[in-house]
Amino acid sequence: MQELGKQIIFVGGKGGVGKSTSAAAIAWKSAKAGEKTLLVSTDPAHNLGDIFSQSIGGQTIKLTENLFALEIDSEIETKKYINSVKENIKGTVNTRMMEEVHRQLDTAKASPGADEAALFDKLISVILEEREHFDKLVFDTAPTGHTIRLLSLPELMGVWIEGLLKRRKKTNDNYTQLLNDGEPIEDPIYDVLKERKDRFHKAREVLLDHDRTGFIFVLNAERLPILETRKAIELLDKYHLHVKTLIVNKLLPDDVDGKFLQQRKAYESQYVEMIEDTFKHQELIYVPLFAQDITSEEQLEWISTYYL
Repeated sequence: MQELGKQIIFVGGKGGVGKSTSAAAIAWKSAKAGEKTLLVSTDPAHNLGDIFSQSIGGQTIKLTENLFALEIDSEIETKKYINSVKENIKGTVNTRMMEEVHRQLDTAKASPGADEAALFDKLISVILEEREHFDKLVFDTAPTGHTIRLLSLPELMGVWIEGLLKRRKKTNDNYTQLLNDGEPIEDPIYDVLKERKDRFHKAREVLLDHDRTGFIFVLNAERLPILETRKAIELLDKYHLHVKTLIVNKLLPDDVDGKFLQQRKAYESQYVEMIEDTFKHQELIYVPLFAQDITSEEQLEWISTYYL
């Protein structure tokens, strides 16, 4: 499986299809193969701790040999993000205005998109910094719409910050000519924006590097997951983020007993045909429905054998 061999893997899909279990199994297999692997959850539900039967949290912890995990908490990251903005504007705002600026920033914590911006900032840090310390990064992402916004942000934010930089530079040039006798002025805000733009650019380069980064979506053989996955793939294609592999998860075994399950299996087979017809350009991995939840290392070992 070509995508499974890449250094950075994003696992996405509709809620409830088995993303976390799939991401955990992929990371488990990688670690078992001797690769130092970091499994990262960006899903607010954070199911990884349940799968491994232990608390994970916002600090990287070791789960087993070669396997480490981290759960990104958007609320904690939002606080860090706002505090970093406060730190960046020190010395650039009049002291009398700082209290009001801080009040506005604290209010911004609850604004739409604040969690996403903070999560995105942390995601970039993990991608740019942790890849130097790990052989493989596996991301268990939030449900589809959230994942698409997160992955498209490097391009969107890069364009937005480029506009801010141009306006800031024009203002500084005018100020220099009018009030500073032509001498260039120091502008820490411009420097911060430039640094963020460079980080977004580097993150986008990594995401677009198809030799290093792969995107895998998980779906079930049901109508809504199929339709949602198709729309997600088409949208990500517009950002040059190409989903090459799909995990068709929770398939009923061929030897199901009872009239109800046999009818359900026949019904499911129609959707498997629909998947194969809809996603002709994607590699398909078929994983059966197991009798028990995946909550132990033995079960992870078992399910990981399907990711050859």
